[in-house]
Amino acid sequence: MELCGFGPLMEGWFLCLIGGGVVCRLDCSRDAIMAEAKDLPEAQAVPQRVSSRKTGRLVGGFNRSLERSADALVTSFGEETAAAMRGEILDEYRRLIPEVPYIGGWRDSHSGHLLFTARALALHRVVIRHGGSVEDSGWVLRRMVETEIERIPRLIRHGRGRFRFTRLGKWWEEAGARKSQAREYPGDWVSVRFDGDGETFDFGLDHTECGNVKYLNAQEADELTPYICDLEYVVVKAMGFGVRRTKTLAWGCDRCDFRFSKHGVTSAPWPPEFAERTCGEPET
Repeated sequence: MELCGFGPLMEGWFLCLIGGGVVCRLDCSRDAIMAEAKDLPEAQAVPQRVSSRKTGRLVGGFNRSLERSADALVTSFGEETAAAMRGEILDEYRRLIPEVPYIGGWRDSHSGHLLFTARALALHRVVIRHGGSVEDSGWVLRRMVETEIERIPRLIRHGRGRFRFTRLGKWWEEAGARKSQAREYPGDWVSVRFDGDGETFDFGLDHTECGNVKYLNAQEADELTPYICDLEYVVVKAMGFGVRRTKTLAWGCDRCDFRFSKHGVTSAPWPPEFAERTCGEPET
C-alpha cells in the first residue's frame, strides 16, 4: 500500500506496491497516478500553497473512491452519519494535501503511497471524531481497497504480479532501491532488494526507512500504521503470489522484511493477525 508501503507504481491500473507492500492508487490510469504525484507540494512536511484546481483534482479522485465503497461506512455508522462523515473526510483530506511530504513527485513511485496514506489519515480522523476506533478505520480502508481491486480483471492483476518476478521487474526494483540509498528526500523510503534461494522465497525487499511510518508519526497517528501495512496482504493476494513478513517498522522493528514467492499463497484474514508485532521473536 508497500501501501506501508506500497515497490513500483502499477502502470496502467490503480495498484501500487508499497515497498514490498502496498499502497493503492484509487484511480485506474497511469496518467492519473502521475498527475496526482505531480500535484504534491514541493517541500517536505511544510505547508504550501496548492492551487484550487490541483486540490480539486485530488479531492475528486478520493470522493469517487468513497462513493464506490460507501457501504463500508454505512454498515459501521448508519446511512445518515456516513453521509455526513464523507463530507468531513473530504474536508480533512483537503487540509492535509499541503502537508504531504514531497519525495520526488512523479519520479518516485512512492509518492502515490503517501497520497493514499493521507487519504487514510483523513478517514481515520473522522472515524475517531464520530466515536469509532482504529479497527473501524482499518476495516473501512480494507473495504475501499477490496472494492477497487474487484474492478480490475484477474488477468491484469495476476499479470502485473508475474512482472515482479521477471528480469525487467528485478531491474526496476533494484534501480529504485539503489536510488533510495541516496536519501535525497527525508520523507522517503530506503530499501534493499536481493535475490532469494528460490525455495523459501524468490526475492526479498527490506525497508530500513518507511515514508508512511514517518508521515503518520509526524501526524501523531502511529496507531493507524499497522493497518496500512496490513493492506499489503490484501493486494498481493489479489495479484496471485506469496508474501510473508516477520518485521515491520510500524511495530518498532529494525526493518520491514518482505519475502516474495512466485508460486506462494498469501492469506489476508480479518481482523489482521499482525504477526510482525513480535519483530520475528517467539511470542511470550
